[in-house]
Amino acid sequence: MASSNNHNKSSSLSSTSSYGPQPAVKFARRTSSGRVVSLSRDDDLDLSSEYNEPNDYVNYTVQMPPTPDNMPNSTQSNPPNHQRNDTADSLNRPNGGRGDDHNLDAATKMTDRRMSIMKSSKSILLRSQTSDFDHNRWLFETKGTYGVGNAFRPKDNESESFPYSHNDFEMSIDDFISKPWKPLSRKTKVAAVILSPYRILVGIRFVVLVLFLSWRVKNPNKDAMWLWGMSVVCEIWFAFSWIHDQLPKLNPINRSTDLAALHEKFEQASPANPLGKSDLPGIDVFVSTADPEKDPPLVTANTILSILAVNYPIEKLCCYISDDGGALLTFEAMAEAINFAQFWVPFFRKHNIEPSNPDSYFSIKGDPTKNKKRPDFVKDRRWIKREYDEFKVKINGLSESIQKRCDAFNKREERKERKIAKEQNLDQPINIAKASWMADGTHWPGTWTFPCPDHKKGDHAGIIQVMSKFPENDPVYGHMDEKSLDFTGIDIRLPLFVYVSREKRHGYDHNKKAGAMNAMVQASAILSNGPFILNLDCDHYIYNSLALREGVCFMMDRSGDRICYIQFPQRFEGIDPSDRYANHNTVFLMATCERSMDYRAQWLFGQIKYPAPHIQAQSDDDEEQPLNIHPDLNLPKKFGNSAMFSDSIPVCEFQARPLMDHKLVKNGRPPDALLAPRPPLDAPTVVEVVAVIACWYEDKTEWGSRIGWIYGSVTEDVVTGYRMHNHGWRSVYCVTKQDAFRGTAPINLTDRLHQVLRWATGSVEIFFSRNNPFLATTRLKFLQRIAYMNVGIYPFTSIFLVLYCFLPAFSLFSGHFIVETLNITFLSYLLIITICITLISLLEVKWSGIALEEWWRNEQFWVIGGSSAHLAVVLQGLLKVIAGIEISFTLTSKSTAEDEDDIYADLYVVKWTSLFIVPLTIMVINVVALVLGFSRTVYSVIPQWNKFFGGAFFSFWVLAHLYPFAKGLLGRKGKLPTIVYVWTGLVTITVSLLWISISPPDDTTSVNSGGGGNIQL
Repeated sequence: MASSNNHNKSSSLSSTSSYGPQPAVKFARRTSSGRVVSLSRDDDLDLSSEYNEPNDYVNYTVQMPPTPDNMPNSTQSNPPNHQRNDTADSLNRPNGGRGDDHNLDAATKMTDRRMSIMKSSKSILLRSQTSDFDHNRWLFETKGTYGVGNAFRPKDNESESFPYSHNDFEMSIDDFISKPWKPLSRKTKVAAVILSPYRILVGIRFVVLVLFLSWRVKNPNKDAMWLWGMSVVCEIWFAFSWIHDQLPKLNPINRSTDLAALHEKFEQASPANPLGKSDLPGIDVFVSTADPEKDPPLVTANTILSILAVNYPIEKLCCYISDDGGALLTFEAMAEAINFAQFWVPFFRKHNIEPSNPDSYFSIKGDPTKNKKRPDFVKDRRWIKREYDEFKVKINGLSESIQKRCDAFNKREERKERKIAKEQNLDQPINIAKASWMADGTHWPGTWTFPCPDHKKGDHAGIIQVMSKFPENDPVYGHMDEKSLDFTGIDIRLPLFVYVSREKRHGYDHNKKAGAMNAMVQASAILSNGPFILNLDCDHYIYNSLALREGVCFMMDRSGDRICYIQFPQRFEGIDPSDRYANHNTVFLMATCERSMDYRAQWLFGQIKYPAPHIQAQSDDDEEQPLNIHPDLNLPKKFGNSAMFSDSIPVCEFQARPLMDHKLVKNGRPPDALLAPRPPLDAPTVVEVVAVIACWYEDKTEWGSRIGWIYGSVTEDVVTGYRMHNHGWRSVYCVTKQDAFRGTAPINLTDRLHQVLRWATGSVEIFFSRNNPFLATTRLKFLQRIAYMNVGIYPFTSIFLVLYCFLPAFSLFSGHFIVETLNITFLSYLLIITICITLISLLEVKWSGIALEEWWRNEQFWVIGGSSAHLAVVLQGLLKVIAGIEISFTLTSKSTAEDEDDIYADLYVVKWTSLFIVPLTIMVINVVALVLGFSRTVYSVIPQWNKFFGGAFFSFWVLAHLYPFAKGLLGRKGKLPTIVYVWTGLVTITVSLLWISISPPDDTTSVNSGGGGNIQL
């Protein structure tokens, strides 16, 4: 807004009076607070005393609103012509107040609108009123005053006016491209506000437990010493077990990775790598299966598809499947999976979808078009969904089609034999082996549907089949195809995929899954020689396509040469909503393992590890020696007699080294050392692979004892992790924001108990072997030793748990309690311990993100599994030690029930097993004891309700823990199996007769004893 009309304004700007200079015109703007801010350079001029006429407007001011063309940083619009002309004669100070003559040309180019239109000899950097230095005007009215750095850099045409640019000091943006060293992973401690209360509660509970146990020992129940003695022994063991389990959790840590730093280090363009090819190490992914009846081929195929589509350099990724059963059904299912992968993998890369498992992807509820930008996504998804449905039909119909093909070929062979016999006039009966035939009309070298010598389980030839060859080192882009999808600009390469079935013969110990894993190590060392191994079960797929990069961040960090494996937590799908049998195992995986990462990672029965089985742990002196004189390379008996395998060891060790970009990396490799393409696959290499998977290859070698997966236990991962920790290696428990892997778990009670039985079997085998942590070396850390001791000891808790579950019934039968009277001391200790347990559990629930229901399910199944599977394993372990009877286990079935409409149908299937006997007996005895105790107390002359309520409370507590077990016995329709009725009646009759024989009723006892008779043997 102007303070005079336009005529006066024009005259004052364009003409010069003969009486002196034209009046000073000041430009200003009003701020939101009402303050007027001057935008002129010569606010300090005061001409009123020198050129003062009555009609002159000396203080002529123009208030300019803050429009985009007059903002401090606005340089888009040009100043008016009269300003542009006067600017050439005004002083220019681009360098913070230096007004040299050689800067006049640069000042002519300045286009700042906020300038004074008249010349002045006074300082233009002083305020008119206060005479202070005007920093605001100095910053936005000049250029080149920010200095030098990565936040601001002068343009090329301003280099002449830049104060830091001269002949001896040149700056450019390239000087800021090289970035400082970044760690790939870091660990952070848990906040003290969470950890301190947890430690305080643990300490309080420990002190209260000591005081309580000492009080229990000093105050025996003289009326029932046998009951008091059993309860005290059980309580002391429970306290000991709790301390063992609690110690590794007192110093928790969290870990995180930096995927951006990994990309900058290994996949960024450089002078040695102008195309920006990946310098990441190779990864060999192992998938193991044994029986297509228990491991459905469709589930295995989806796992393979998720691996082939993972976000990792294609030329650095290789996938191996170990079919330990040598089944033709699995072989042909994998061939179909590779055919479908030619469409699924490019579709996954084109639209960047998650997860990479097609079955899980198409089962997601929600809008599939969310965050999808390509216009052809809906059409592509509809097409690939139709292809996947056809793929499922093929896989599910493979068994029938193979059987029809085999019948046709066998009939043809039978006709040939009859024709030959007829021509030769032979009367002998024709016996043709019913072989399994491949699609090309040749015999399948593995197991046949109708077993015969050399073609049955445990007796078949080794098989190596490369189903997808090595990918090209450079991307191969797709094109438009009318019959399929448009993959223009999409890399359509597939990683290497190999089918492996090791040779099995009678008379050889094949060492279960550990032997199959070592066979894949031997085969992969010759074919792909990846320095890192990812081990997956056939029912566990990659849910997060960046999971492999997360693991590599730890391996390639500055301390990665000391890490033996990375362990990811297990996550499960297909679990019933109530999680009746604690299949998610969240309390252990999230509350226990996440709080004790460095010590409990080896305990997990997850399937993800990065072991380095080729090179053993070395001393500091050994690491300084050249690889070509390492003693392991001069002893073929360690690794076998394969020259190719021995030659691959130093190459593999070199590729596994972290980059030598930090002073702490003593044994690193130079950058861009893994850019060379893989050599092409030839026939001699495949022949060598067939030789190393032969059943005799490991004879008189150290495979299974010092090299590879360790033999002698059904839980080979636990033993192998222990051996590596015992040699001084470290491990990392990696928890990603998004689940890295997901799988299926048995929701049937019988299958779930068999799974727990297998895990506990491995622990008992460790306890009774030389892998016992009591015999470990000094390299095993104290907390690691405690954690491994807990691994081997926890099944033995079942003995005390079962005994403690019977104590309430014994109390109700005898009329006595574990203490002489329910006094205030006992109840106070019990209350404090209960409060501590509750608060500690709530803290673990809070920091782990699990629900209270999950915590309660875990408590329930701890009693169910401890009273069934764990007790059976302990008995089997004792039989093995005493009588030499080997421990056997049942492979967990991953198939579901026949009802396809209900995905939880298998939950209600009742499969009787001997593991049900002990928990069922506990339930029956406690129910009978409740009825007997209540009846006797009611009809007693002097009822002792305090003793009854003490036993009844604990009896109901035991029955509450066994409630999921009772629901599992009922099945879907609530009908108990006949054997449950038989066993219940048998137990009831036996207990009643036993108690009558121990404490026969008589008139004296019923009148005088009141609380019941004593045990008299």
